[in-house]
Amino acid sequence: MSPAQPEGYLAAPPAEGGHPVLVLHAWWGLNAALKAFCDRLAGAGFVAFAPDLYHGRVADTIPAAEALAGALRPQYPRAKAEVAEAARFVSQRAGGSGRGLAVIGFSLGAFYALDLAAADSDRLRSVVLFYGTGGGDFSRSKAAFLGHFAGHDPYEPPAEVDALELALKQAGCPVTFHRYPGTGHWFFEPDRSDAYHPAAAGLAWERTLAFLNRPAELENRDTEDEEAG
Repeated sequence: MSPAQPEGYLAAPPAEGGHPVLVLHAWWGLNAALKAFCDRLAGAGFVAFAPDLYHGRVADTIPAAEALAGALRPQYPRAKAEVAEAARFVSQRAGGSGRGLAVIGFSLGAFYALDLAAADSDRLRSVVLFYGTGGGDFSRSKAAFLGHFAGHDPYEPPAEVDALELALKQAGCPVTFHRYPGTGHWFFEPDRSDAYHPAAAGLAWERTLAFLNRPAELENRDTEDEEAG
């Protein structure tokens, strides 16, 4: 029997199978751009699921998004439980893929992705962060980490990015963080016309696919940190 789907958006390839990917939305909510990203992952052969942490609410402006994110903050235990439930669902939905779970978090979603990396060390094998940071005890994590960060980002200052990178390395986690000069927060999101950077977004997508598709034997191998050109 297939597991019951939590509230959210599921995208799967036409053929059976595919590695499971959990996608965690930014403070805008589960909007059309995030669903399109899940479809894009499915087109590349992955089973992608994005839980709706806002339960139907979506923001189009920064003040509205700030309000939704602020309302979610005191609901952290509930949101954390929903992320964990979504991780179990997409892992079961993908079946025996032979690989562990990957999680991709955008901005606010990156915080919850890192939280999951600390809490679900046995299931999680790959973590992709888009311009978002967070804390946690990663000493038991078995995941490799890939980060995409803007060249100029008041929401995620370089000091915060550097601190996370150092914490992950000190925990012994394989980590590669890329910085994209000339970009700002949301540079990957095509619906944010004021911030979208096609060249950087294309490069980040290529790097993400390569990371998710890397051979299983490389999952626990450390990687070099580098600056994105």
